[in-house]
Amino acid sequence: MLIKSDLTPFEKKVWLATPTPHPEMMEYIQKAYDDNWLTTAGENLAAVEEIAARKAEVKYAVALCNCTSALHLCMKLAGEKIYGKPMIGHGALEGKQVFCSDMTFDATLNPVVYEGGIPVFIDTDPDTWNMDPVALEKAFEIYPDVKLVVSAELYGFPGRMDEIKKICEKHGALLVEDAAEAMGATIDGRQCGSFGDYSAISYNGNKIITGSSGGCLLTNSIDDANQARKWSTQSREAAPWYQHEQVGYNYRMSNIIAGAIRGQYPYLEEHIAQKKAIYERYRDGLKDLPITMNPITAGTEPNYWLSALIIDKDYMCRQVRDDKDALYVPEHGKTCPTEILEAISSINAEGRPIWKPMHMQPMYRMHECVGREGSIRCRTNAYIAGGVADVGADIFQRGCCLPSDNKMTAEQQDRVIEVIKECFR
Repeated sequence: MLIKSDLTPFEKKVWLATPTPHPEMMEYIQKAYDDNWLTTAGENLAAVEEIAARKAEVKYAVALCNCTSALHLCMKLAGEKIYGKPMIGHGALEGKQVFCSDMTFDATLNPVVYEGGIPVFIDTDPDTWNMDPVALEKAFEIYPDVKLVVSAELYGFPGRMDEIKKICEKHGALLVEDAAEAMGATIDGRQCGSFGDYSAISYNGNKIITGSSGGCLLTNSIDDANQARKWSTQSREAAPWYQHEQVGYNYRMSNIIAGAIRGQYPYLEEHIAQKKAIYERYRDGLKDLPITMNPITAGTEPNYWLSALIIDKDYMCRQVRDDKDALYVPEHGKTCPTEILEAISSINAEGRPIWKPMHMQPMYRMHECVGREGSIRCRTNAYIAGGVADVGADIFQRGCCLPSDNKMTAEQQDRVIEVIKECFR
């Protein structure tokens, strides 16, 4: 693709999102080293659990090695509360259908499968890019016996998780809130991570607070918090020898990782402000183009983790994608996500496609997906599937994530904006 001659590549790559270290991180890591607490216990670990619970406005947090393990234990707790303890060798959700966000990373619902559950996907609300409450109600009409919902908050821009929770309560279902991308975001002033019966947050390497890895399970039940801690440390019983009465996991967070996380938490609001400035600069710089940025739902305050856009339908050039490759036909005045991402990459910056909906993934294509009008039958690259609007497929077809690193300079971002503008010329 031809771009203006002054848009030469950056000498140093501009990333999608990277960790932002602070001196306190090394101080707490050093303290763990000095105290010789280089294990899955220690002062940093206890501090992270206290801070995480307070920040998320819940009573208890359990620090784990990553958010996926937190989600797994959420599913296990929820499954046992709904269906009772399973026999050894069986998951807590064995053979049970679970309603899951469709537009998300697969870590949201893989733990459902770990516990033997069967994902049923809920289509995306075009106004929020999150789970559609109307589609969720339709799903309960079709599957009234479902008792668990797993809902994620996309890119730190929450939809109406409060409405999702009310629908769950109406139908006697539990809610697992995947707030991995939404730490610090709020709905009507209430923290994301506080809406679920069980919730999970992430400290992965690209998240707004990071320890390179790590996550927390959030709950208001001391019994559930203690059970999760026990499971996460191989379910060892209080005996003088190693005794086990339940299946356990090696999921506990390291005190070293906890030191890195502890040292970043005081900067959460600063990181959010930096991400917000990036989003607003994209919004203002691209305002004359036929695109829509991440929607901000009324009453919510995002954490602006990743800025993304979708191209208006009338300005999409022809684009096709299979499971690994993409092709497009350049057209004057039109573009597509593939062209934009290639153009961004040409100046040594990183973007990526919006999450490919789960019902379009090879491993889940035979699973049900429910939209506002009923069941969606997947067709790759389709806006309409089986006669029913497929909102998630449409957003995926037209959308991409932009470089959103909070250390990106205004000058660097201006060049990314100019490259995007060139794609429409």
